[in-house]
Amino acid sequence: MIVQGILPFARDLITTHITDKSIVVDATCGNGNDTLFLANQVPNGEVYAFDIQEEAIKNTKIKTEAFSNIHYYQSGHENAAPIIKERHQQIDASIFNLGYLPKGDKHITTNAPTTIKAIECLFEMTSKNGIIVLVVYPGHPEGQIESNEVINYVSSIDQQSAHVLRYQFINQKNNPPYILAIEKR
Repeated sequence: MIVQGILPFARDLITTHITDKSIVVDATCGNGNDTLFLANQVPNGEVYAFDIQEEAIKNTKIKTEAFSNIHYYQSGHENAAPIIKERHQQIDASIFNLGYLPKGDKHITTNAPTTIKAIECLFEMTSKNGIIVLVVYPGHPEGQIESNEVINYVSSIDQQSAHVLRYQFINQKNNPPYILAIEKR
């Protein structure tokens, strides 16, 4: 067995929890890589892609222009649940890549209060055995704060409600990214 890297493992977690008809969320669409992945996985479902930055939405639309099953929103992930509830009561999976837009302004980052609100609201909508996957980047100052607060929050989720997993390479330097996965029971 070869140990999977962070991003491939995050995608495998998503894949095992969805079907081709699933309703899924890219809570931080960035440059569109996860949105593209999700759209390919749910050709008969729908993808909701969120980002606060116009540049991120533009990049994602360019990367995913061949797909008609994606809804794009220039909005924070903390607003995802009410937007999705206009069309669907449940979702099967959500993915977050926390931090800042690669090759973008490093001062515009995700933050703990909005991330925790998004997790809370999306978890309510998540179907039984559905999953929320977060790729957490503690290697920058705001990322370290967000990491600590999100870990505290997900650690407090009742084990009767969810399984919470942390996947991390503990011998790497410079605070490498890690995964938090919340599987609804």
